[in-house]
Formats: sequence, structure tokens, C-alpha cells
Amino acid sequence: MMQNPALRGFNPDPSFCRVGEDYFLATSTFEWFPGVQIFHSRDLANWRLVARPLRRASQLDMRGNPDSCGVWAPCLSHADGLFWLVYTDVKRFDGAFKDAHNYVVTCPTIDGDWSEPEYVTSSGFDPSLFHDDDGRKYFLNMRWNHRGPGSGLNPAHDSFDGIELQEWQPGRGLIGDPVTIHTGTPLGMSEAPHLFRRDGWYYLTMAEGGTGYDHAVSMARARDIRGPYEDHPAQHLLTARFAPGSPLQRVGHGQYVEGHDERHWHSFLCGRPQLGPRGPFCAMGRETGLAEVEWRDGWLWLKGGGQVPPVDLALPERAPRGPVGYVFDGPDLPQDFQWLRSPQPERLFTLTGRALRLTGRESLGAWFEQSLVARRQEDPACRVETELLADPPNWQRAAGLIHYYNRHKFHAALLTQEPGLGRCLRVVSCPGDPTEALVLSPPVPVPGGPLRLGLTIDGAAAQFDWAQPGANWQPLGPVLDASVISDEGGRGEHASFTGAFLGMVAHDLTGQGWTADFTRFSYSPQPLGKAGLHVGHSPA
Repeated sequence: MMQNPALRGFNPDPSFCRVGEDYFLATSTFEWFPGVQIFHSRDLANWRLVARPLRRASQLDMRGNPDSCGVWAPCLSHADGLFWLVYTDVKRFDGAFKDAHNYVVTCPTIDGDWSEPEYVTSSGFDPSLFHDDDGRKYFLNMRWNHRGPGSGLNPAHDSFDGIELQEWQPGRGLIGDPVTIHTGTPLGMSEAPHLFRRDGWYYLTMAEGGTGYDHAVSMARARDIRGPYEDHPAQHLLTARFAPGSPLQRVGHGQYVEGHDERHWHSFLCGRPQLGPRGPFCAMGRETGLAEVEWRDGWLWLKGGGQVPPVDLALPERAPRGPVGYVFDGPDLPQDFQWLRSPQPERLFTLTGRALRLTGRESLGAWFEQSLVARRQEDPACRVETELLADPPNWQRAAGLIHYYNRHKFHAALLTQEPGLGRCLRVVSCPGDPTEALVLSPPVPVPGGPLRLGLTIDGAAAQFDWAQPGANWQPLGPVLDASVISDEGGRGEHASFTGAFLGMVAHDLTGQGWTADFTRFSYSPQPLGKAGLHVGHSPA
């Protein structure tokens, strides 16, 4: 059996596509660069990251984008001998407006050099492209309504103003007038539309209920692409909103694929909640799951009945997961790592052949240039370690190991220089405070030379430690609340919906570009509860 989630760690909004016997999943990356992750599988159980297609400034420049903005809900399809990728770059989060710009890029191969973007519209987000049997193409997205209470087409949430459809041609753009084909079920917040055609029907799936615990996949159908659409007899194909005991929660937002072997599948995003001091939290953010579905009476239904997707699937067992070690001795950054916002990585880091050299730029709260290179947290309990060689000349320069969600949700162990103490380590946290108020642990003087930094995460608790090469590990700072490094931390799940990252960071608040070298990094899944950490306890 294969166990959900199929893609662990922050991998939301899965767009599902099949070409022959090859399956592809594309997921959102939000403010992390390069944009969009595309995975490939032949057995639906073992997935390999094969592309991050948005790699050039002309395709994506997110400098200045707020947290949880950037690339929302890509749609991947294949037609006319090309892969087609539709994506949104969201430039605004708070307030009435969204400023969501939608583009299309293409490539003849999934891992090739994708085209320059063709702009489509900014009327809303979560776009998709439908290739009809007659060769015509249609662009869909949810329409954003900024006008306030009483003005929207769905009373559950005025801003989500319905699913908009318009014909589109490459090189020519949108054709004719947009048509609102569905205004959503009573659950509301209708977004992420996907169309497919079967037996003379057009089928529309949507995500509804927001990104939290009320999330769902809804379904409707029509004989004409422009409607009218009738809702699924159960309204929602997939949801866990009435199943609080399910280990997979926040189920919604996915896409249907007919398998090459007459089996039928639907992707979905989900969260794996743990219990923390403030309630349930999803440290890994929204992940990607798969559900087998079947056709009955002209509608899709979850195979086996119900609406809650199972954890176990009748698919090959996945290859076992174990520790991963990285040494930065090559010309390229290892594929698991990403950075924030900037299409100019050369200003943030270089590979020297012996180390990953971070060039300190702006602060841990920056939205423009932040020298932070990290990989996803994929497990409720894990251990990360790195080795750092740096000599910060004052307290305005620092480098170290970070557990990061966004500008107001992070814990970091930083090597810096303090007046009267010299070279020292200290833990710097912003534990969910939207004002970005920092919590600093007392500085710990350390000797010169290379240092090892580690972090153990055990559910809701996290503990930094440090060591000189060849020496024993020593605890650094208190046991921290790791539950704030989650969707639910800080302002909550509807204000942030990415996931936890673990990585290396440097800043230079003088603007002079001071550098720090990291020679290695490792990530190891751990058994939950083994470390015996408890939030609020000081280390022994």
C-alpha cells in the first residue's frame, strides 16, 4: 500500500496531468523561487521532482511580494505537442485588493527551457486552461470582488465572485466577453476551477471553503461549456470537514485524471495536524494527496464511498525515506533547496566548490532580498545540522540555522558579535507576532573557527544546539514552540498557507554584503516523541 500524502512537505494546490503512462503533479510555491514544482511518476506512488519552470526574471520576479503571495495554484496540461503551464503572481494580500496577474508559459518537454510568459488577465486567481476537443482553448479563474459586503454573487463570501470563463488563443489573447459559469455552492469561497469533458458533459471541479478545516472539492456539470451547471448530488466530491478524526484534514483543491489502466484518480491538498500548546497545527503546511475515484450515474465518487480520502491506497509501496546529507562541492545548489522571491540568486549566494557562500543582505523580515536558502520540513519530527565558517565583525552581521515560515514566524540560531563578549551564538525568534517583535535568548560566547549548528524538532517542541567539530553537542537557548512555525501560527490558517522550511541564513544590516560559508547540511526524519522535548522547558 502507498500512504498519503503523496508529496510530503509544503506542496499545495496540486494540478494533475497524464501524458501516456507518465503522470505529472504541479504544485504552488508562493514566495519561494524558482516558481512551481513539477513532479513525475510512472506508478503514482514514487514521485520525483523534475522541474521548477519559472526560473528567469522575465517569467517571475517576486521581490516586494508579501508573505504567502507570489505563485498561487498553477495549472499544468498537455496539448498540441506542448506542456502548458498557467500561473498567478499575487502581489497583494491584506486589504480589499489582490493584484493577481495571470500568465501562460509552454515547453515541448517538462524539464526544458520554458517560454517567455504570455500575459492573460488580472481579474482573479487560480487560473486553468481547458483544451476542448475542437481545438479551442478556454481560460478559467475565480473573479475577485473588492467592493465589499452585499456586492458578491456568493453570499458566503462576497470577494469570491464566481468562476469566470473566456475563450483564449495563443498570441491573440482573450476572445469575446467573459461568462460566469458558476457562483459556487452554499459553502462558498469558490476557486481553483478545472474543466474536463466526458460522455458529452463538461465537468467542473472547484475548491471551496477556504484553505482551512472546512476545505472541499466541489463538482458540477453541464452540456454546454458556458452552462448552466448542475451541482454534484453530494455537492462535494472530497472533504474532511465532517470527519475531525481523520489524519488527513483540510482536504480540497485538486484535479481529476483518468489513468492509463482504466483507474481514475483525483489529487487534493491536505494537512496532517498535530496537537500543540495552542491547538492543532500543520507544520508541513498543505501537502498533496491522491484518491481513487469511480464513475457512477454520470458523476465521480470516492471509491469505497464517503468523502474523506483514505490514508492507504492500493498502489506500490514507496521507496523508504531516510537521512539526506548535502555537501556544497558542486556548481549548483542541490535540488531540494529554494530561496525567497528574488530572480537574482547570484546576489544572495554562490557555490565556491567547497561551500555554499551566503552574501548577507536584508533582515529576516525582508520582502526583497533575503539571503535564506532552505528545504521543506517533511516530517513531524526531524533533525537538521549544518557547519558554518564565518567571522561576523559586529552585531549587525549574523549567520546561522533557521526554522522559517515567514517574517513573523521563525526561530534562528545565529552566530554574531556582541560588544564585550566577542563572537557568540544566540537564538532569535519571532514567535508568531505580526508586529515582528523579536525574542532573543542570552548570548553564548563561542571560540573561533568552524561551528556545527543543529536543531531537533519533536512535534510542537524544538531545541537548537551547537558544537565544535569533533566535540559533543551542547544545548543552545530554551525549548521553543515549533507550533508557531505552521499555517495556524500567528495570524492563522487563512492569513498564511505555505509551510515550514529548514535552512541557512545570513544578513548584513549595514548593506556591505558580508559573507558566511556553509560547508554541509543534513536532514533526518525522527520518530515522533523520541527526543522527549516539551514546549517551555529549559534544556538540562
